[in-house]
Order: sequence, then C-alpha cells, then structure tokens
Amino acid sequence: MKKVQMLYEGKAKKVYTTDNEDLYIVSYKDDATAFNGEKKGTIAGKGVINNRVSNHLFKMLAENGVPNHFVEEISANETVVKKVSIVPLEVIVRNIAAGSFSKRFGVEEGRVLSCPTLEFSYKNDDLGDPMINEYHIKALDLATDEEIKQISDMAFKVNELLKDYFLKIGIRLVDFKLEFGKCKEGIILADEISPDTCRFWDKDTNEKLDKDRFRRDLGHVEDAYKEILRRLLGE
Repeated sequence: MKKVQMLYEGKAKKVYTTDNEDLYIVSYKDDATAFNGEKKGTIAGKGVINNRVSNHLFKMLAENGVPNHFVEEISANETVVKKVSIVPLEVIVRNIAAGSFSKRFGVEEGRVLSCPTLEFSYKNDDLGDPMINEYHIKALDLATDEEIKQISDMAFKVNELLKDYFLKIGIRLVDFKLEFGKCKEGIILADEISPDTCRFWDKDTNEKLDKDRFRRDLGHVEDAYKEILRRLLGE
C-alpha cells in the first residue's frame, strides 16, 4: 500500500490517496486544537494513542454489527481506511450534561440525562460548526430522511455498545462526536473515536481522561490519554 498524494490535512489527521482507488491512508498527528482552532498546542504521543484507540474500538464495533471504515493498522500512527465521501455533519451523542450542553441549557455539569440526546452540527470550520436540525439538513441537501434515520440509529447503537464497553473498564462515557461517510456499502461510520472526540470520566472519581484536560488547562493531558490506552489495551 503506497501513499500517492495528501488529499486533506485537518486539525488532527492527514488523509492520503493510495495506489488503490478504494482505500485511503489516515495519519494521526500530535497537534491539538480547541474552540474551533482558537487554542492550539501539541499533546505528545497523541497521534499514536488516538490511532490505536480508534482502531481497537472500530474493530469492536464491526464485530457487533456497526459497519465502519477501518481496514488495517499499518504503523503506530497510520491506518488504511475505506474511501468515503464524508456526510458534512457532526453527530453528537450525550449521556451526561457537560461542556456546551451545560452552558446552553443551564444544567450543572455531571447531571445524568434522563435519556441519551442526539445533536447535529453542520461540519463547516468557517461557520464554527453550527448546530443544525433535520429540517435544515434536508433543506440544504446534506442528507435525506432515510440517511438521517440510518445515521441516528447507528449513533444510538454505537452509544449503547461503547457505554457498556467503557463501564467495564471503569470509565463513564459522557458524550462523543461521530462522523459518517458514504461508500459502495452505503453509509458507514468514519473519522475516529478517541480521547479527542469523546468525554471520558473515571467511574469512581469523575477524573477527566480526555481533551478537556487540554481545553481547560487541567494539566496531565498526556497521562490522561495514556490511561485510556492502558485501560483499553493493557499498555
């Protein structure tokens, strides 16, 4: 598998075309950003950890009936994935009030929600990824009714699988962001699932084990990422 050219460089990853037209290579970076890129920094080892954590979770989800883009891990920070056309939506699932949800609705952080919530944001950095509803999605031709239902159903299934999986290793899944893509198979899960895209709290202490440590200048950011890897893979 050979890289041909860099297709895209985002805040946390680079994506390359390959000599196979159906496959890409994703390279994870140590760069860290928050608040729509206003805060920037580096988290040492983040690229390797996010690559390994994401791949481990993608494999688990595939085994439980959630189709996704993972193909093969080829180095510490690089993975072969299926070529997809990303649906321009960020799909946020929340189990516990935190972050922007708490601010918007005046709910104390840490309150367990009566049921999981699902939010959509329009994936557009220039606009600051604004929240968007199903009517907006259809009006802007971002996805059809059927695709919105598929994405929503898959997101809730992922939530149930991940919640149980993380609880077994002493972690509460507070909330997380997913992205989906279209390929020959239809709509599949794409992007990553990592401490960059999830809020992880220790079950007993509520210690934050995710990018909030970077966002909020809590310190020990690298240690938090390493702890997620250790609990998941024993490393």
